[in-house]
Amino acid sequence: MNTLSYKTISANKNTVSKEWVLIDAENEVLGRMAAKAANLLRGKHKTDFTPHVDCGDNVIIINADKIRLTGNKWNAKEYIRHSGYPGGQRSTTARELMAKKPTAMVEKAIKGMLPKNKLGSSLFRNLHVYAGGEHNQQAQKPKKLNLKSIR
Repeated sequence: MNTLSYKTISANKNTVSKEWVLIDAENEVLGRMAAKAANLLRGKHKTDFTPHVDCGDNVIIINADKIRLTGNKWNAKEYIRHSGYPGGQRSTTARELMAKKPTAMVEKAIKGMLPKNKLGSSLFRNLHVYAGGEHNQQAQKPKKLNLKSIR
């Protein structure tokens, strides 16, 4: 038996092939779209996935202001933050957050699905979210991805 054929491939920064992917978030449910985008950012769809390496793709999300929330989440879902001082807890509903900063809901949803360490911070830098249909990464020639085709 040839044991040399059973070597485990471990990706590193030099051997990873990163692509640019475009996702249109229009009429997509927030959580489902965010989960698929987080998997693309992490690189879990690739055969040479390595947990401690940034082997994911660069993801561009357009039309973030046209996402969908199911049920009564526009009014009931709250985003809570704290200033660090006593009595400093503030909350914002999803509708108020969308009116103030349309890209924040998508960014918060995806950031919550990434690892909570330095790797997660570097993965989050590969995400580019835009409220409208235009983006600044035309030079990278991103390929448009249909979310229905991803499992």
